[in-house]
Amino acid sequence: MDNTLRTFQAWDYVVFSCLFVVSSGIGVFFAVKERKKSSSKEFLVGGRQMSFGPVALSLTASFMSAVTVLGAPSDVYRFGASFAIFGVAYTFVVIFTAELFLPVFYRSGITSTYEYLELRFCKGVRIAATIIYMIQTILYTGIVVYAPALALNQVTGFDLWASIYATGIVCTFYCTLGGLKAVVWTDAFQMVVMVVGFLVVLVQGATQTGGLMAVWETARNGQRLDVFDFDPAPLRRHTFWTISIGGTFTWLGIYGVNQSTIQRCISCKTEMHARLALYFNLLGLLVILACAVLSGLIMYAYYESCDPWTAHLVQAPDQLMPYFVMDILGKYPGLPGLFVACAFSGTLSTVAASINALATVMYEDFVRQCCGNLSNGAAAWISKGLCIVFGVCCTSMAIAASYMGGIVQAALSIHGMCGGPMLGLFSLGILFPCTNSKGAAVGLMAGIALSFWVGIGAFLHPASPLSTHPLALSLEGCPANMSIPTLAINTTTMAPLVSSPAPLTTDGSVLESWYSISYLYYSAVGYISTVVAGLAITFFTGGADPREVKPGLVRPVCDLCCCFSSRLRRLCWCGVDHEQDKLDFGSTEPAEDKCPTYDSSIFNMQETAYANRGFVKDA
Repeated sequence: MDNTLRTFQAWDYVVFSCLFVVSSGIGVFFAVKERKKSSSKEFLVGGRQMSFGPVALSLTASFMSAVTVLGAPSDVYRFGASFAIFGVAYTFVVIFTAELFLPVFYRSGITSTYEYLELRFCKGVRIAATIIYMIQTILYTGIVVYAPALALNQVTGFDLWASIYATGIVCTFYCTLGGLKAVVWTDAFQMVVMVVGFLVVLVQGATQTGGLMAVWETARNGQRLDVFDFDPAPLRRHTFWTISIGGTFTWLGIYGVNQSTIQRCISCKTEMHARLALYFNLLGLLVILACAVLSGLIMYAYYESCDPWTAHLVQAPDQLMPYFVMDILGKYPGLPGLFVACAFSGTLSTVAASINALATVMYEDFVRQCCGNLSNGAAAWISKGLCIVFGVCCTSMAIAASYMGGIVQAALSIHGMCGGPMLGLFSLGILFPCTNSKGAAVGLMAGIALSFWVGIGAFLHPASPLSTHPLALSLEGCPANMSIPTLAINTTTMAPLVSSPAPLTTDGSVLESWYSISYLYYSAVGYISTVVAGLAITFFTGGADPREVKPGLVRPVCDLCCCFSSRLRRLCWCGVDHEQDKLDFGSTEPAEDKCPTYDSSIFNMQETAYANRGFVKDA
């Protein structure tokens, strides 16, 4: 292993620049192609004429950000291949989204997912949820831009500020010009770049480590293949239960009710296309997951006897993957640039999806409510302007992240801390017909409070190594001429690997144990507290009359399975039989549970399920 820092060469910059040029070109293409279709409907939801293929690739690329590309292999390198169990969580998430949440959103004809909250509860709940989503997304998007750029800068010498500004400018450019269609097709291209970048690393890495069989044997000897740990303790970082259950709650908060996901699903031409997009997206998620896990195992086999992190050749775990890439590909002009393009493809897709989603909710939930009926032309220009505004906001947040220090780590958990309560809020509306607006509002506040309590507490009081259970790393095979700090040498004499993790014991308080809960359970904590508090307040304040709730706005569990008896169905419907009502969805008006007046035309959901009622024709 060469401990000399390699840097980008001219061909690396050329290959990397091609990513930005092609992405910008796609935006220009759709700006020209769709210039005669100047409407917000075309701009924000692609005219609801998208096919499932590009949407599936777009969904995968957006949620496999550079944080995943760089962080997942590092996680496997340090903790083992248990990360692969996320495949179980992804499967449950896609099934629940496609069969439970998507039908409600798609058939209601909404553009903003938070519009549903006013139809089901009241305007106050909608506004609160929208504000939380916007703050969460701007903060997270800024970190997604900054954190990978910093890691790549420190390892490859790639210019930090140039990459941040380029990301913000290019994403804003093609989002503003081409709208959702440009975002979706650019994501599809970037997904291909991600897979190709991973394949180059896998092929070259396996070649230099003696082949996949040698990698497998080395990983097995290093206990990196001890995947299934069925310890039920919630304090353990990654076990089968924390990943499959906690991971499901975490990703369901991102997939099931997130504006960015639902917006692209409802852009599909039919509900079947939207479902196919989700299921084919699952295949993409599993492919990227397999590439990330295998990359981590190959990286461990390559550095089995000389760990660069312990040797202080890298300053943080997320720098391991770019360091490995420069080590094995540095002598091949252009290939390091291809991998960096792979990592930044995840960043570009995430940022573009966030900008487009933020512009949509801002327009639908605030601008249109304040300005009344706007012509399609005016609405389109306002939407484009909002893309520019939020592009600047996300880029500014990435710059601000450079001054946040350790707060960056806490900010990266914000999806878990906000996603759980949001998931609980929508579950109250969709799964429980009796929930009223008071229960929804209090449930959301309770969920946010508890999930932020445990999340921030865990940041201030980190869990012990017994909870995280990192596996042993070695420096025994490092070259004699390598400069290694004394501390690093001492840390290699750690306890030998054991066949099972040490039992969790703590002399601290219950509060310390609460803070040590696995980060994957943050969403579950938020979800459970939101649902429990919401149902409790609903019970004490008198639930909503289920006869006043339109069947199209709810989807109780009994509707998902044909084997439920009539008695169980009536129980799920809070005693009211909606079998006949489901034949005629009727009009979708805001809930009458003390909600402010909502200016919307009454429409029949069967007739206009695929039309966007948020737009009017030009005068």
